[in-house]
Amino acid sequence: MDSWWDALAGTFEQYTLLFRILGVLLAGLIANIVTRFLMKRIVAEVVRGVKKTHKVDDTTELSSSPVAAMRSVQRARTLGSVLNNTATWIIASTVLILVLSELGFSVTALVASAGIIGAALGFGAQSVVKDVLNGLFMVFEDQLGVGDVVDLGMAEGVVERVGIRITEIRDVSGTLWFVRNGEILRVGNHTQDWSRVILDLPVPYESNIDEMQNVLLESAKSFAASPEWRRKVVEDPEVWGIQSLSAEAITLRLVVKVRAGEQWAAERALYRALKDSLDQRQVDIPPLNRMVVDNRDNPRTAKLRPPADD
Repeated sequence: MDSWWDALAGTFEQYTLLFRILGVLLAGLIANIVTRFLMKRIVAEVVRGVKKTHKVDDTTELSSSPVAAMRSVQRARTLGSVLNNTATWIIASTVLILVLSELGFSVTALVASAGIIGAALGFGAQSVVKDVLNGLFMVFEDQLGVGDVVDLGMAEGVVERVGIRITEIRDVSGTLWFVRNGEILRVGNHTQDWSRVILDLPVPYESNIDEMQNVLLESAKSFAASPEWRRKVVEDPEVWGIQSLSAEAITLRLVVKVRAGEQWAAERALYRALKDSLDQRQVDIPPLNRMVVDNRDNPRTAKLRPPADD
């Protein structure tokens, strides 16, 4: 029995280094798993709290809730992704130092040497450091988040992932762009706080401007009061007046303030509503950029007619 125990103890002493290294690696793996679990749990709690506050079952239903709610969800998910990546790098670096220490390397000298080498490489790796710092600032300042529609200059589309060094943008054609954070000099966010639909509509030159403005405004207000859009339109529609003037037409500007991210769908739906309203009154939109010669004895008329009876 003693001989068996002595043999086991000798084997353990012989492989002590291997066991210690495996222990360090296992501890690092467990720390990474626990960190990711905690980050995921925190993000889930934030999302659950927002859904509970606004009484929805899915975050996609938050489009009818205040914009800040959706921003909270997006920012929590983005910060969770960035912090996960940061924690992974920190844990991996710590595990590497501990393993090297177990292998007999002088960690102090190694860290000092790494500092010198890092300073030397820093001149050549300035772009990497710039990418990391810029990415962190973009997230903490809430410049963009996962799910936002942004214009970064070199790419425009939906943010699918914000990493420590790279931000992934999916454009309207489906192309996935990998943009280095350090190269992002400006961020145009189309889906933050609120957006505005701006429609420039040409009307016949001879039209009564006041009547045409009333028609557009009434149509826009009916659109804003519809069940589908009444919770997505932030303010009452406005007609800002004449935007441009030509020999063929007068262009009127109509604006509607909507929730962030709804401007594209609202623009298409509003165009449809305006077309139906103008068709009922038999008002034709004049063609632009075309020369029209009229007989002076029989000038064009563009009178506003009452809506046709159904």
